[in-house]
Amino acid sequence: MEAQTSVGRRTRCGYLGRVAYTEAVDLQESVRADLRAGTGLEALLLLEHPPVYTLGRNADSLDLLVDRSAAAARGIELHETNRGGKITYHGPGQLVGYPVLDLNPDRRDVRRFIADLQRVLIGTLAHFGIEAEARQQPFTGVWVGDRKIASFGVHLSRWLTMHGFALNVTTDLSHFDGIVPCGLEGVRMCSIASESGRRPTLSEVAAVCVDRFAEVFERRIEPFVWEPFLTPQIGGTG
Repeated sequence: MEAQTSVGRRTRCGYLGRVAYTEAVDLQESVRADLRAGTGLEALLLLEHPPVYTLGRNADSLDLLVDRSAAAARGIELHETNRGGKITYHGPGQLVGYPVLDLNPDRRDVRRFIADLQRVLIGTLAHFGIEAEARQQPFTGVWVGDRKIASFGVHLSRWLTMHGFALNVTTDLSHFDGIVPCGLEGVRMCSIASESGRRPTLSEVAAVCVDRFAEVFERRIEPFVWEPFLTPQIGGTG
């Protein structure tokens, strides 16, 4: 009997528009619970957040350069999270991807998982004329020269994944000034807009990202329908 693999597994994908950070975490947990129980499918949730600083499990409080009241005055929330990594910023114009996947039985390799996500984003950026490269710890992410365009932070439980990546598309990069992004002193952040002069909508970038995801992870794609919207949102805000 041939060993079971995840090749060709069905995965639901959709661009959900702007979703509050805590709501997105709850959605991921719900999808993962159904996946663990065998009553649901994998999902790649693509969305953007209102302005928020998130602190991963390895975050250092010194990497937050503004106090909570100053962040609040700029309209930026703060949330601690169980993902890996340190501190980062999410906000309008940034495409956030949350792959809720089952890496059993043939993809149980965290490094491979991150590398595959990097390949997805490098392919997405190539579509928009940007040549990017992957870097590993402590510089894990996708880079354009000496500038970081995408960050990663994941959480695995019994090889079921949560959290994922953040790709700057038309992001207001000044919000990164309030933190030491990913704990990297002096890091310069960039975006598709700053590197190419183009301002694609997030839904446009999400569509390309889904195609690259299907190729890299060898998945069959189905639409993700989230009840609050009834149908996946197709308009971008970036």
